[in-house]
Amino acid sequence: MSQCKHIDLSGNKILANLPQELADRLKPHLSLVTLKLKDVLCRPQEPVKYLYFPIQSVISSLIGLSDGESVEVGMVGNEGVVPIEAVLGAKTVRSLTVVQVSDGALRITAKAFLEEFGRGGVLTGRIHRYLNHFLGQVAQTAACNRVHTLDKRLCRWLLIARSKINRDDFPITHEFLGTMLGAPRSEVTFAAAKLRKLGLISYRPGRMTVLDLEGLESAACECYSTVAGYA
Repeated sequence: MSQCKHIDLSGNKILANLPQELADRLKPHLSLVTLKLKDVLCRPQEPVKYLYFPIQSVISSLIGLSDGESVEVGMVGNEGVVPIEAVLGAKTVRSLTVVQVSDGALRITAKAFLEEFGRGGVLTGRIHRYLNHFLGQVAQTAACNRVHTLDKRLCRWLLIARSKINRDDFPITHEFLGTMLGAPRSEVTFAAAKLRKLGLISYRPGRMTVLDLEGLESAACECYSTVAGYA
């Protein structure tokens, strides 16, 4: 973990370009951590110890169902912070917070964050704007999962993930995609094969690459442009 004097806030949009006095107050409480694929950052009903501000990592909020399955309700990149419930002071959360694209994040204790959040001002305003974005994403994702076909939802997911890390190639498995999209791995594999046949993506075990961005956007449902508009 990095010492506070070396902490760079520019990689996360909430923390970037904060007033110097505010940045100086936050930095001693922040540490740079490396997040790995499938790392669980917070489990349902467990006390929240830390909040994470992703840099190039992407983190999902998942809701578990009684049959043991899970489905993604929100995706967070360098525009946000997780777990989102803890932002408003929740001691525990209902969602499972899982890393879906590995990289770095800035971590802060829940206590230190809430103390600064309670001051009001610039950070609080940015968090409120982000909450509006996240709630819009959750609502659109719920509608998308209900009415759109899996291949269109897969296009939407890949486009949003790509936009958060700003690169075309990233690690992901069909099994993990199935968890994100609430679909069996076999169906995700079939949908991915359709996209590959169209020349939109390529994939190898544990990795997927976007080959035709415009084509993928055309193949996605309207939810992609709607969710992208919340950023």
